[in-house]
Amino acid sequence: MPKPARLVPGESIEVTVEKGVYRGLGLARHEGQVVFVPRALPGERLRVRVASVERGYVRAVSVDKLTPSPLERPSPCGLFPRCGGCAYQHLDHAAELQMKEEILRESLHRAHVPWEGPIPAVASPETGWRTRATFHVEVNGTAVRLGLYEEGSRRIVDLEEECPQVSSGMNATVRHLREALGTRPALAAHITDVHLAESPDGSERVAWFDGTVTAAEAGSLGAAAGEAPWLTGLGVTLGPEGARRRLVVRGSPYLHADILGVRLRAHAISFFQANRFLVEALTAEVARLIPGPGPILDLYGGVGLFGLTAGDPASQVLLVESSETAAADAEENARNSRPGYVRVVRGTVEGVLAGRRGDAGEHIILDPPRVGAGKGVVAAIAARRPNSIVYVSCEPTTLGRDLSVFANLGYRVDSLRLFDLFPATVHLETVVRLIPS
Repeated sequence: MPKPARLVPGESIEVTVEKGVYRGLGLARHEGQVVFVPRALPGERLRVRVASVERGYVRAVSVDKLTPSPLERPSPCGLFPRCGGCAYQHLDHAAELQMKEEILRESLHRAHVPWEGPIPAVASPETGWRTRATFHVEVNGTAVRLGLYEEGSRRIVDLEEECPQVSSGMNATVRHLREALGTRPALAAHITDVHLAESPDGSERVAWFDGTVTAAEAGSLGAAAGEAPWLTGLGVTLGPEGARRRLVVRGSPYLHADILGVRLRAHAISFFQANRFLVEALTAEVARLIPGPGPILDLYGGVGLFGLTAGDPASQVLLVESSETAAADAEENARNSRPGYVRVVRGTVEGVLAGRRGDAGEHIILDPPRVGAGKGVVAAIAARRPNSIVYVSCEPTTLGRDLSVFANLGYRVDSLRLFDLFPATVHLETVVRLIPS
């Protein structure tokens, strides 16, 4: 049979979406060629325009919906699909969770990670779940926008409507800050991002500004925040790249959370799990998977969410964190919750693993950023021969890659659970335990 004609950019074709795949894409085929379409749902029949032709696949954008998906629903957010903050607002929530399970399983299968068992999934409420978010600032003359990026661009969608991801208090804060910056366009022109952080119970809320604001201009930000009494703190990062410093303009930069009986402090710009409804369930799962006493090595430990709540109360914990603010939070949290049992090391995971031998009976908690741990870190962990490794991942493809390396080095998966920490988005969280094969 002759090969199908090669598709070219700009060409219009009709396709039926077979399934959802990672990063919010629908997978279809045209004469045997794989076609990826953003935000397309299984069962949809679409007319699409070819955007680019890559080696082995085609990227396309939807032009016309010929037949809707049986899983589709009206989006509860008026900014969808223009706003890039969500991918699945138009997908039935139960179907979204099922799709994420299938995406996780396929990611493991493609990485040759053997897991044929069930994947239990923990669902989250769809709205108000997010406690940390970054909003972007754009100034055009005297007009100031504050919102999220459009899908696939750097254009900003002004949050004229409430964002369903965040609480009513955070939505009110966004509206106020947009109005306040709108009366100060010259100041707003020096701001690129506004980081908003809220405690899980909503009692504390901090705004942190990034950009090229000077110390003199920081006072004007304080005046703007003074009109928002629901802010408990406001700060700004000053200075050029390479000489940045943080200034607290008003109130406190810290937020607090009570997790499994431990009170944790987190700076507004420290990493902290952002789902108010599932953060304790996620932490409890990590704690459950640490089987009894023994030393704990908490890698990418952040403010101590997992390391300070896992293991026997008398377990010795070594927590490794490279972020200045998160490490300071972890030190404060360790002093308050487990004095004498937790040591915080400020440094890179690679550096600490290279300079320290493993302890007998050691358990390791591994919570890397989205890029995953990588071959070098995985090899260094396996060389320590820990009794168990609890891997917390927010990226199924890098998780599959790292688990495949662990398998080659003598560790197998014996527990796996999915947490839908990011409803309506492409992201998902997975907690895996590995034990010696």
